[in-house]
Amino acid sequence: MNGARWLVEALRAEGVDTLFGYPGGAIMPFYDALHGSALKHVLVRHEQGAAFAANGYARASGRVGVCVATSGPGASNLVTGIADAMLDSVPMVCITGQVATGLMGTDAFQELDVFGMTMPIVKHNFLPRTIDDLPEVVREAFRLAREGRPGPVLIDLPKDVQIADASHLPAHAPAPVSPVPGASDAALHAALAQLALAQKPVIYGGGGIALGDAIDAFRDFVDATQIPTVLTLKGLGALPAAHPLNLGMLGMHGGRAANLAVQECDLLFVVGARFDDRATGKLAAFAPHARVVHLDVDACELGKLRFADAPVQGDIAISLQRMMPAAAAHLRGRHGVTRHAWRDACLHAKQTTAPRYDAPGDLVYAPSLLKRLSELAPQAIVSCDVGQHQMWVAQHWRFDHPRNHLTSGALGAMGFGLPAAIGAQMESACAQVICVSGDGSFLMNVQELATVARYRLPVKIVLLDNQALGMVRQWQELFFERRYSEIDLSDNPDFCALAQAFGVKTLKLDRATDMEATLQALLAEPGPVLLHVAIDQAANVWPLVPPNRSNTEMMDADEPVPLECIGSLMPDALQQIGTPQTDAPAPSASALATPASS
Repeated sequence: MNGARWLVEALRAEGVDTLFGYPGGAIMPFYDALHGSALKHVLVRHEQGAAFAANGYARASGRVGVCVATSGPGASNLVTGIADAMLDSVPMVCITGQVATGLMGTDAFQELDVFGMTMPIVKHNFLPRTIDDLPEVVREAFRLAREGRPGPVLIDLPKDVQIADASHLPAHAPAPVSPVPGASDAALHAALAQLALAQKPVIYGGGGIALGDAIDAFRDFVDATQIPTVLTLKGLGALPAAHPLNLGMLGMHGGRAANLAVQECDLLFVVGARFDDRATGKLAAFAPHARVVHLDVDACELGKLRFADAPVQGDIAISLQRMMPAAAAHLRGRHGVTRHAWRDACLHAKQTTAPRYDAPGDLVYAPSLLKRLSELAPQAIVSCDVGQHQMWVAQHWRFDHPRNHLTSGALGAMGFGLPAAIGAQMESACAQVICVSGDGSFLMNVQELATVARYRLPVKIVLLDNQALGMVRQWQELFFERRYSEIDLSDNPDFCALAQAFGVKTLKLDRATDMEATLQALLAEPGPVLLHVAIDQAANVWPLVPPNRSNTEMMDADEPVPLECIGSLMPDALQQIGTPQTDAPAPSASALATPASS
């Protein structure tokens, strides 16, 4: 029983069944210990693929994803995937080999200071220097990855620790995860007082809803209060797309109804969101009339970018459950008529600004294709790369659960889609997993087609090919006077021939009239398939809020929608809603429901 074999048993004790990695010299004792073990190791073809696959596994399941690499370039190739997990709060444990402790600091072969290099992009990292450090390191790594706001933790494991005698070490026992404390009664009362004042409230939901296992509580709260709701990119699916109060995504590529509702509201009830610049646009002009109630597990987010009139730090689900009866009563009572008019106005705007899918011409219209595919595969897990296709998916796919939408949010990492889809498919062999990619992003990690083929993963890849770096081209068209610089991808390879070389079946689609039959054929295939879709290079993502502008200033294919157009999108009943009051009676102590747990 050496350190490497002890670690394999410890991973099993932590509930790990699958890990993603690539072997090399300094991690070889660990790979020797893996041989014949019960752990399933997925051999990717690049360490970045390992990190993104573990990332996708964790996002789809809510469990800790595990990736492994050797020292030096193996470890450095993980860095982008680790950073992505940190910025999107994904629980991961990353294990890297390191040269023996006696060689550290000597510029030995494949030695890098991985501990120092990853310090800014992990919740914590460890460098065990003796075999006796290993039990506490592993316990803490998994506890920290799971606890509170999740994130990645790195274990940099020297080779001599892996081969050291571990026969005296006890069997691994996972550390308990401390429950997130509930919010204080005072904080909840303050939030209810703000709700009591509101005449035009909007709920603004983010990725923290899924991270905090608060999906059911969030949906119940929306149903009980009947408040119009907008979602961030990471929050999509927290409220089903078809829910009548779901106004859609807000922000740079958000829907008009969502953005205009936020800009007009007098109370922004923020749940698990962080006021990201892609959601807020020009922060100083964001929701200018609104007071803010902000619920989050991470106290650092409260007041970080926008002052919170009522900050509520603690377990989001419990906070919503405790406030729900009193919040519903407040919103039915005083100001009930004006709130009803506000809700109707928001829903009217949603209806009148809904996207159209009847684009003229023979070419495939990407929003129409994605909307139809979401109807044909309503329970699919969708993994996106980054670019125009990512925004089209966010706008037009009808998500019913946030764990069905895997996307690189804060980091915006191209190359995420295919390996993340592999991780999701490994987590659930029976799931329908679809990777939506662009011709630029796809080539970032195209080598992972070999992983798809080796394990015969039934991932369906929809490749939207406009022979350009589409999002960069769109910005150069709109904001750089059409000076197109280094966005031409007209020399792309034959993607179908490329996929076939890896043993993956292919389909082609270049005419709108063939779309239905081709999508049906794609989903009918039992194994992996790449669908190559030729789209118009001139097609842009609309609407679009220009950089450093208010979210009211949305551009579309024809003209911007300025602030004064709000009145034309929402009924005249809005004019009857007066200036919000500045005070309200404090809720009684009995207003809060008894917490479900403590």
